[in-house]
Amino acid sequence: MNDENRYEPYQYGKPQEPQFEEPDLDKQEQEHDFEESQFEEPKFEESTPEADPYIPRYDYNYTSQAASPQQPVKQRTGNSVGKLFITVALAIVFGVFASVVFQVSNRVIDNMFGGNKTNNHTGQIVNSTEITTGSGSTVKSDVANVAESVMPSVVSIVNLSVQEVQNFFFGGTTQYESQSSGSGIIIGQNDTELLLVTNNHVVQGSKTLTVTFKDGKSIEAQIKGTDADLDLAILSVPLSSVESSTKETIKVATLGDSDALRVGEPAIAIGNALGYGQSVTAGIVSALNCTIESYEGKLIQTDAAINPGNSGGALLNANGEVIGINTAKVSDEQVEGMGYAIPISDVVDVLNELMNKETRTKVPESARGALGIKGLTVGSDMSQYYNMPEGVYVSEVIKGGGADKAGLPVNSIIIKIDGNSVDSMEELQEELQYYRVGDTVELTIKVQDRSGYVKEKIKVTLGKPQS
Repeated sequence: MNDENRYEPYQYGKPQEPQFEEPDLDKQEQEHDFEESQFEEPKFEESTPEADPYIPRYDYNYTSQAASPQQPVKQRTGNSVGKLFITVALAIVFGVFASVVFQVSNRVIDNMFGGNKTNNHTGQIVNSTEITTGSGSTVKSDVANVAESVMPSVVSIVNLSVQEVQNFFFGGTTQYESQSSGSGIIIGQNDTELLLVTNNHVVQGSKTLTVTFKDGKSIEAQIKGTDADLDLAILSVPLSSVESSTKETIKVATLGDSDALRVGEPAIAIGNALGYGQSVTAGIVSALNCTIESYEGKLIQTDAAINPGNSGGALLNANGEVIGINTAKVSDEQVEGMGYAIPISDVVDVLNELMNKETRTKVPESARGALGIKGLTVGSDMSQYYNMPEGVYVSEVIKGGGADKAGLPVNSIIIKIDGNSVDSMEELQEELQYYRVGDTVELTIKVQDRSGYVKEKIKVTLGKPQS
């Protein structure tokens, strides 16, 4: 074969018969002296087939030794030998091809029309094989056990509130109802009430609060006490309103020791995520003694998923004890798994104080008392800009009202009413919903002097609202 044809692709099919030129022996004897056993090398045409044209070729530098000019090929004695060889080869190829076609045909027919097939090695029937299924047993895990134990202590909370929106086209404000979701933990019970803890921001601005227990039964709850600085609130549900069947499915949670926590311990969060009902997430305690903006105390950081609706729910240790009250998460495209919970050991005293307050019910609007002031909210931005405490800034004291008679100074900042923290004018108005005309409240205020703001307390008897 010529070197220039070595890269041509293989031709699949029957090899072409090689063409031989028979030497003129008489002419060779006259022209050359040679031994009888030596003959001129036969010349092959360019169409001479490869050694095995049916095998795919990967080595493109391959050259056939049979066509190599360095190794002489003995001349065949005549064309009859070559034809016999070709005939035998074709017979072998035909036999192999017929056998393959026969086997393929049998397999296709069996696949189309079925029939019992036997394994050539064992003789067993192949089509009797069946899928093996599991036993149906459930794997027990620590998280599953904790969830099963603590779910009865966690509730869902729905806050129906009234929001005021500034009307830029017609002036004034427009009120509309807004619904939000959160979670709570049953942490106590007295003779007449079931007591729950949640976040203050879950119940803030509420018109009505509805608590849903594990069995799906819902009951209206009342706010017993709040602490806005620590973002805590205690709710009460009358035991007389709880059905006996529901009482059998709920229980008071066991509080743990958050002071004994170590970074890397398991952490399990249970709550009403996105308002879809109770769900469980798990992770670890990522960090301790963390601080975030707008919260005074230290927090537990966890990578257990805490989503909107989880606020007020339980953060648990591996023993199923409450070690924290879920309160916040970092929400940013660059942040993953940074949730925060209030350490339970840091707020036990506050919770006991709030639980023992007298449960209040809202007073009809026509009978509610008023402080007799005009005020503005001092939020975090204004507080930093003007270097003043957060709360309600008293911009004016109405003459003849309760604040005027009590001597409440203008420019003071109200931070608490009867021990409950207030961070905005809306929170102050919300607290006043529980007081009648003639009731006396104790205000905690901050007044500025030469050294800065100092804390004072003053009692005010509420008067009638002025139109």
